[in-house]
Amino acid sequence: MTLNAIPSAALDFALEVERQCTALLHTAAAQPDQQHEPSLGGKLLYAGELTSQGRALLVAANIAGSASLCASADPAAQKQAIRDGVIDFLVNSLDEAVRILKNEIRKREAVAVCVAIAPESVEREMRERGVQPDLLPPAEIPPAQTNQALVTWTVASAPALWLPRLDAIALDCLKAEDGAARRWLRLAPRYLGRMTQNFRVLHCPQEIVDEFVSRSKIAVDHGEITVEVEITVDGDRIAISRPANPAV
Repeated sequence: MTLNAIPSAALDFALEVERQCTALLHTAAAQPDQQHEPSLGGKLLYAGELTSQGRALLVAANIAGSASLCASADPAAQKQAIRDGVIDFLVNSLDEAVRILKNEIRKREAVAVCVAIAPESVEREMRERGVQPDLLPPAEIPPAQTNQALVTWTVASAPALWLPRLDAIALDCLKAEDGAARRWLRLAPRYLGRMTQNFRVLHCPQEIVDEFVSRSKIAVDHGEITVEVEITVDGDRIAISRPANPAV
């Protein structure tokens, strides 16, 4: 197994989603009651056009917990977004979208709705009807912390079985105050969909990385994980496999 097991397009998409999610959760974390695991439940985000950037923002909004609305008159873009799980509902009018959004916002549930109309038309109707989103695309992304390392992990086979076990190790390594990272790690696999189903990506402090690598090695050595694991830290590859003659 090599680093090429992670397609560059999939990795770039995951990193863009993480970037947008970080910005959204930074907003939530500023609220006094959102310190442990920030959430935008009960908020409405207007993501604008269903472009590649908009797709990443919609996924980020789902992970952050908000309801989101976008628009596109492009049938191909609509179908691809449905196929990839980027949007949950494709509707023909703002009325239909508002009905869905109100219900999910009331329940503080994440949902992504696309109106099959040009964004300019939807935005004009939103102004006329007084539909005001709580959030718009982040104007700027908070600067990355200097002690943050980029970590990815993959497995040689059966990712649906083994990646969640590695995720559990990573979650156990994160501290209680790492709320945004914990939320990302819990929910990103669900919302990133099939494009990124074979790997994980996370930014975290170096001491967390060191602990994660150490615990992953122990899990493999003890036979708790029985496939080869590949972890990269800022691009440096660490291959973990069970010894040929493991100690009994």
